[in-house]
Amino acid sequence: MAHDHHAKTLPADLSAPAFVDGWRRKALIIGIVFSVLGVILGFLAGDGWNHFLRAWLLGFMICFGFCCGGMCLLMTQYLSGGKWGLLIRRPLEAMTRTLPLVFAYFLPVGIFGVTFGQLYLWARYPDAEAALKNHLVTPEQAHAILWKKPMLNPTTFWVVSLLIFGSWALYIFLLNRWSLQRDADTAPHVPYWQVKFENLSGFGVLLYTLTLTAASIYWVMSLDPTWYSTVYGLQYLVGQAYGTLALAIITIIGLSKAQPIKTVLRVTEQHDLGKLCLAFTMLNIYLAFASFLIIWSGNSPEEIPWYLDRIRGDWGAVATLDFVFHWLLPFTLLLSRDLKRIKSRLVVCCCIMIFARCWDMWWLIEPNFKDAARNLHFSIGILEYAVVPVALISFWMANYFTNLKTRPLVVTNDPHVAEILEPEHATA
Repeated sequence: MAHDHHAKTLPADLSAPAFVDGWRRKALIIGIVFSVLGVILGFLAGDGWNHFLRAWLLGFMICFGFCCGGMCLLMTQYLSGGKWGLLIRRPLEAMTRTLPLVFAYFLPVGIFGVTFGQLYLWARYPDAEAALKNHLVTPEQAHAILWKKPMLNPTTFWVVSLLIFGSWALYIFLLNRWSLQRDADTAPHVPYWQVKFENLSGFGVLLYTLTLTAASIYWVMSLDPTWYSTVYGLQYLVGQAYGTLALAIITIIGLSKAQPIKTVLRVTEQHDLGKLCLAFTMLNIYLAFASFLIIWSGNSPEEIPWYLDRIRGDWGAVATLDFVFHWLLPFTLLLSRDLKRIKSRLVVCCCIMIFARCWDMWWLIEPNFKDAARNLHFSIGILEYAVVPVALISFWMANYFTNLKTRPLVVTNDPHVAEILEPEHATA
């Protein structure tokens, strides 16, 4: 079989193909339809829009994971190098630029969930002693609310959250601005740009790890004020990379139907991205299972209830499916060399990974509430979790596709560009 040993050249037009507009229209239509369904269910549920707000929190956390997970993965790629990052750099940058929409999603969580006390127990009952006397909280919850009050109060929640978003906005601005400046640099200055991005990203990854830990504690972990875990933030960090990488792969494979990605997406780099998915799948389950094993074997009365809320009753089936979706299916599929090299099969696997991330976030959030812990009830209210997050994710996707259209899809001033345009070896 003959092989072309001449290097390819980049197309003159590096902009996103026209069918990305079709992706955006479909996302907007789905978002509008599911928004209407969500409002209708909110009126029918008869629970004071309680499930609607809880479902909104779920949708916000998923979209936030894609946006800021893209920022963290982008910085990680600058630190590690590798051709795989060249392919998904512009999709990751487009994800990061959805931060204003993600912040808009956050506002109802802060306003209704904290200021009006609709989501968080510590915000609803700031006077824990009075709430305990009226049997509104348990002794354990009252003790936790009193002990953690310097941290868990509306003022600190808003100050910390705004500082977190501010730091992320600064890094996203710099990463995106410098990326364009690098491409516009007429003299390559490769070492200069590499060092500049490495210096920014080195501290950036550390800062994001700390701020993500704070964000996950305030936004999700504090739904149950009695719960604490030293690896909670790290689990979110790995989980975000797990879902973000899957979305980036789906995007780049979809774009490869036309130029310019059709030229630069080689089987070799696609295979590398699939192997990276396998790595995050293994790391994800390792952290989740290790945390569970340590707490379960310790049998501590302060920690065990959090898991009991998520494995008793019908939640046991949800937890089992979480294991199947999150680890068993993607791990088994990604062991196949052929699957990682066949676009359609890799896309299916990545779709499973994104669905698993959404399922896992539901399992993390919903049992924090008294009416759901250890006893999952299927009702009109629970249907909000199948509607509201889809609406929020769809609008986020539309914003993501809009940002994807604003820049060339391939970076040009990068030392890996020449390598990625070389023909693949016959045995690759």
